[in-house]
Amino acid sequence: MSDLIAYPDLPDFVPGKVLLASDGLGWKNVALRSYHYRSQDVIVPAMRDFTLVGYRSGVTPMQRRFGTRWTRDTLGPGAVSLLTRAQRAHWTWDEPIDVAHVYLSGDLVAEVASEAMDCAVSQVTLDDVLRADDPVMAHAMEAIAAEAQSEGLGGALYVDAVARGLIVHLLRRYASVKMPGLRREGALSAVQERGICEFIEENLGAALDLAAMAAVLGMAPCRFSRAFRRSFGRPPYAFVTARRLQRAKRLLACSALPIKAVAADCGFADQAHLTRMFSAAFGETPAVFRRRMQ
Repeated sequence: MSDLIAYPDLPDFVPGKVLLASDGLGWKNVALRSYHYRSQDVIVPAMRDFTLVGYRSGVTPMQRRFGTRWTRDTLGPGAVSLLTRAQRAHWTWDEPIDVAHVYLSGDLVAEVASEAMDCAVSQVTLDDVLRADDPVMAHAMEAIAAEAQSEGLGGALYVDAVARGLIVHLLRRYASVKMPGLRREGALSAVQERGICEFIEENLGAALDLAAMAAVLGMAPCRFSRAFRRSFGRPPYAFVTARRLQRAKRLLACSALPIKAVAADCGFADQAHLTRMFSAAFGETPAVFRRRMQ
């Protein structure tokens, strides 16, 4: 999709007066531009980003075509139009209007979708919505526009938070999501199994979250979790806990390390955490087990 246009190039295709812009504010994956437009009949090439159009002043009949399908409505303050990325569109309207465009990068939308659905997302498509009367969406867009105007402290962080909430709202109401399927026979090869087992054993004393383990194999956390379970018969968390408990048993039986030090070496939060997990797994406390083995 190298022919997709970036939002700074949009005025080449839809001429208008820029009223406000987030350019130079250090925002990442989110941008805003506000325009004054006269009546136009234009074709907007496929955009690199998802685009939300918020109508701020003026009322006009609007027509838009995706492919061969035209949609028509009257748009004014408070209404929002959605434009999915990588989709060429034909727009025509009759009256002058002021609008705010919020641009959301494909990477950010896919990231939020993957987090929200706890699975790797391969594609997100916004529905063909010419007019949405949605206070949640309109308020989020106004908040982003206000931040571009005020340039307040922590603006990039604030906009990122608002944008992520906005994307979740879009996913709930206005989006279609595609996810890659797993191979039916399981996704971990013998080499991957050996690699992840070695990584776990070498890092039992450290924080081993799902994202860190998935990254070792270059996989999305959701896919890794499912593939791991198919390979080992249990989820990664349960496997890691079992390996930590086996190491704890060895250290308790064969070393003089204090139980607190054993807990730390095996990746447990503290001695009490080790005691709870050890007792649940083996029916006795670490102290009792040590006395019995020595």
